[in-house]
Amino acid sequence: MQAQQEAGIPILDDSLTSSLGKGSRELPSGSNAVPIGSIRLDLLSQSAKVTVRGLVILTSPALFVQDSTGGIAIQQAVPQPLKIGDEVEATGDASPNAFSSTLKNAKVRVLWQSTPIPAVSVTASQAATGAFDATFIEVEGRLRHKQYLPNNSLSFDLDAGSQSFRAIMNRERGGSLYSRIEPDSLVRLRGVAVADPTYTSYSTPFAVLVPSIDDVEVLAGPPWWSVGHMVVIAVGLLILALIANLLYQRLENWRLRAVVEEREVLAYEVHDSLAQSVAGIGFQLEAVRVGIPEELAKVHQQLDLTTDLVRHSHREARHSVDMLRSHQLESEGLLSALTSCAYRLVAGSTVRVTATSTGNVYQLPLRLSDTLCRIGQEALANAVRHAHPTALTIHLEYSENLLRLLISDDGTGFVEDPDQPSFGVLGMRKRAMSISAKLEIRSNPEAGTIVSVAAPLPSRVTITSLPALLWKFLRKDTQCRSLRKG
Repeated sequence: MQAQQEAGIPILDDSLTSSLGKGSRELPSGSNAVPIGSIRLDLLSQSAKVTVRGLVILTSPALFVQDSTGGIAIQQAVPQPLKIGDEVEATGDASPNAFSSTLKNAKVRVLWQSTPIPAVSVTASQAATGAFDATFIEVEGRLRHKQYLPNNSLSFDLDAGSQSFRAIMNRERGGSLYSRIEPDSLVRLRGVAVADPTYTSYSTPFAVLVPSIDDVEVLAGPPWWSVGHMVVIAVGLLILALIANLLYQRLENWRLRAVVEEREVLAYEVHDSLAQSVAGIGFQLEAVRVGIPEELAKVHQQLDLTTDLVRHSHREARHSVDMLRSHQLESEGLLSALTSCAYRLVAGSTVRVTATSTGNVYQLPLRLSDTLCRIGQEALANAVRHAHPTALTIHLEYSENLLRLLISDDGTGFVEDPDQPSFGVLGMRKRAMSISAKLEIRSNPEAGTIVSVAAPLPSRVTITSLPALLWKFLRKDTQCRSLRKG
């Protein structure tokens, strides 16, 4: 034993030695069996006839026998059926390998049946030294790759830290395991460690020849944070976000339609009550004026002033009704709705109205078109009321991702006070912010006013564009919340 330790031959633990001795019998007199580990002590340069005795640890793809000092590969002269756990005596020509020996042209004799040898638990780094070559070991690793080999075998490439190794087993015995085990699974294997290039293909320092599927234990499946799972989770989250976005857009569209319908109802109520009442008051004042003698000039003057105020109030009521109604916007489009509004505002005057558009005209979302229509109507009304223009210009510019609305006049213009903006301008800015549009007002007392609204168009929602759309939506929602708080 001491000589073996000095020579660097691994000595198996006491449990293995006791299992080898358990059930063993005394060899017949004249037996010349030598310990397997001692064969390499002689540093054989040529083949020599030796006899070894041990337990069978593997029968396929090669026969391996092991005793308490090590293991050896045996090439039988006459193949015979053997079972794992059989204690045998083999005589043949010993040939040293890199880390173990091979017994060639061996005659094998079964002595008796015994208990299979328990595996020696080692790490992959220990097995890679070759100290456990031709020995039944137990080792753990994480599966990196699996494949079918042409010789009716299965190959599993594993990693244990920085150390790689290979496991090989019969295809018929491990077929069900091959289909069940997944890459990145943590696996515990029991089998014979070999450093023969026939099995390692020079790609790993050692390979493990696994006897059966019972010698493979899956300790843990692949971690959920693997690249494949993360991709699936990311795609699932994007799909859920896409569905949520579509539902939000649908609910927002329903809400806006409800608002539009409520505006329609309010417009009809204003038309049928307030506007008609104001018109009735005007008619009554006209009748009263006819009945008053002409000598009462001062009374006539007061009645004329009151009648003008009533007419102005009636026009304002009609204008409010037109602003509330949106049926023309849905049926004719944004440009036609703004043009009709401009003609109503300048009816009976010499103001020229010009309406143009460039780009490919396409249908706009109801929220976008409604908001732009409100901004345009306010800009037209302000121009007619305060600027006294001779010409109004309405222009729509369609591009792939942007819609620009320009309302210009050649009136007197004004100077905007940034500290105290007018109610109409403040309303236009709030409407523009609600659709993430950029509103610019350029006015010159001698050159009129230009109102420009650049509104981004909603992009077509796809898996790749969804993150950017979600970020834009969150920013817009934050701005709207800040505006409401302010």
